[in-house]
Amino acid sequence: MASPDETRTHIRVVAAEIENNGTFLITQRRPEASMPLLWEFPGGRVADGESDAAALGRTISARIGCGISMGEKTMEMSHDYGDYTLSLVSYRVSLLGTPTRRYVNDLRWVKPEDFGDYEFPGADQKTIDALLCD
Repeated sequence: MASPDETRTHIRVVAAEIENNGTFLITQRRPEASMPLLWEFPGGRVADGESDAAALGRTISARIGCGISMGEKTMEMSHDYGDYTLSLVSYRVSLLGTPTRRYVNDLRWVKPEDFGDYEFPGADQKTIDALLCD
């Protein structure tokens, strides 16, 4: 018999920490998305067999219309959302181009001290908290 942890769905997500002159790019989830209208670092799910870099390039292009230059991994953590566990991996990323709202509700450049003005999903909030500690 499989343990509950073995049967729980695991989702791997990559996120981009994109900094510009002391501000970070955050995007707002679309109204029809899960956890609608919450804010997050841009990124998305990693498909089966896909590398983190490929997933991040694909999702950044689709959501904000930019290419990327991958940097170092900054964090990897898990968050339990009840019926599934999310593994979130953050990378420092440079944008190649100017971000636009393609498949996000909104996007903003935000100073770290202003992150408290935005509501983030649990896993993203852990990333924000770690970023603020650095």
